[in-house]
Amino acid sequence: MKVAFRKKLLVTLVASLWLPLAASAADADLMQKIEDLSRELQALKAQVTANEQKAAQAQPQATELADLKNQVTKLEGKSLSKWLTVGGDYRFRFDSLEGQSKTFTDVNATFMNAQNTLQSEFFANPAAASSLNPAWTTAQALSGLMGFSQAMGKVATYDQANAFLGANASMAGAMGAFAATVPAYKPKNTSQYSNRFGLDLGAKATQDISVNAHLNMYKVFGSQDEGSVTNAGSAPFFADRVGVFDGTLGHVPSNSALNVDRVYATWSNIGDEPVWLSVGRRPSTGGAPGNLRDNRPNPGNGGTPSMLVDYAFDGMTVGYAPDVDGWPGAYAKICYGRGFENGFTDPRGNSLKDTDMLGVAIVPIDTDPLRVWLQWNRGMNIFDAPTMRKTYFGDTTAKTNLGDIDWFGMGFMSTFKNIGPGKLNVFGDLGVSITHPNQNVSAQFGFQGLMTGGFFSPEAPTSKTGTAIALGLRYDLPSNSKFGLEYNHGSKNWITFAPAADDMWTAKVGTRGDVVEAYFIQELDRKPISSFFSKAFFRLGVQYYKFDYTGSNNWVGAPVAIGDVNGQMMTTTPLENATNLYATFEVKF
Repeated sequence: MKVAFRKKLLVTLVASLWLPLAASAADADLMQKIEDLSRELQALKAQVTANEQKAAQAQPQATELADLKNQVTKLEGKSLSKWLTVGGDYRFRFDSLEGQSKTFTDVNATFMNAQNTLQSEFFANPAAASSLNPAWTTAQALSGLMGFSQAMGKVATYDQANAFLGANASMAGAMGAFAATVPAYKPKNTSQYSNRFGLDLGAKATQDISVNAHLNMYKVFGSQDEGSVTNAGSAPFFADRVGVFDGTLGHVPSNSALNVDRVYATWSNIGDEPVWLSVGRRPSTGGAPGNLRDNRPNPGNGGTPSMLVDYAFDGMTVGYAPDVDGWPGAYAKICYGRGFENGFTDPRGNSLKDTDMLGVAIVPIDTDPLRVWLQWNRGMNIFDAPTMRKTYFGDTTAKTNLGDIDWFGMGFMSTFKNIGPGKLNVFGDLGVSITHPNQNVSAQFGFQGLMTGGFFSPEAPTSKTGTAIALGLRYDLPSNSKFGLEYNHGSKNWITFAPAADDMWTAKVGTRGDVVEAYFIQELDRKPISSFFSKAFFRLGVQYYKFDYTGSNNWVGAPVAIGDVNGQMMTTTPLENATNLYATFEVKF
């Protein structure tokens, strides 16, 4: 046992000697780890300090960047391009015009002939017998003609006209001795050149309120008046081409003055609803479907159907464009315009009323593939003549109100893609006019009324209904070549309100007869720069008019069948047919 005890004691002593050595080794490992962690902590602290220093240095740069961004935003807000848009168009046009007239008696020339003859006779020998009536001396004849003209100007109604002609039958009959009969001839202008320039301005004034303007100039080469389109020196061919007046300024060639054709302010999103109010000189010219021929985009909700209205009105519009499923682009609007301002009324003689137009437009669908429109207009207190200067009839102005006219219209435009290599645009338009004449007649036009009577041949006021139709198509090729064909027809008593239409002879939509027009457009393959819509193109076309009745685009006097015209007294030259061959070079910017 002693031996075993000694062995255990020896083992215990040896083990006790190793314990301090093991503990020392563990402490050394722990210290090493602590030192390693300390170094890592110092490195992290140094990195944090470095990051804080970098952040402190970057803070001014971030502030400067934010300030710079704010300055850029302010500058963009003040930039012209932010609130002002500028565009326009230029057109050079060549026209070759030819027509065939009918024999008629020129009223204006007849009166001038009588006046000049009697004055010559009077100055030669006041006591001699007059050629007007051998029973009268030249002094009596000249005095009688002057009294006849003055009394004629005071006639206001149908009954007064009959009474006047009955009391002055001898003088009226004697006028036949001075009749200025114009034999049938072929009016021709083989080369007429014209320049037209338009400038468009659009300004965003405030949120939801904008102002748009269109300035234009339109003149023929070598002239500062409208004589080339009014048959200067001879009886005009059509009432809408007698002269330039408020409703046609800038749309019939006149002079190089830059006129304000349109300017109107529009307030949109009224009450956060799709309602707008627009007031000013209206965008009431160049409406659909005439934009196809003119190579212009759809006029949108600002235009009017060109079949019923093409007139530079001053007025206002209230519109509503609801978002209705199944009726994309639908809108409706009520339009008002003033066509003639009378000024102060005078109980001593000025009983004229202002000429106003009221219209309601409903467009149930307005998309690229299809556009449909319904229109009603009423013209109230229609004047007999607008204010014009230096016409064949001298200076003219409204002398009486002849009554009212109702117009109804409906039409469509549609586009069919992938028709062969291109796309096909088609349109159809139907118009109806109904006159409501009063008892008034126009003394300055020989006692004619609203679509009633002839010169010195008054007719009892009766309502007249006319109809018109327009059909057309345009085929567009990928080469930007476009081929168009259009047809218009107007009945005997059709009358529209479109004197500002872009036709040289007369507004084809107001023709009493048939008009066929074919045209070709070739756009130049050039990248647009000034705007997305910028382009340049050539247009070649021909119009052929075949007139069935006189008085196209004229609401004064009753139409006469062209076949029945044979020397009657008329204020305008009656045409049997007319042709216009034209070519243009146009730039939109």
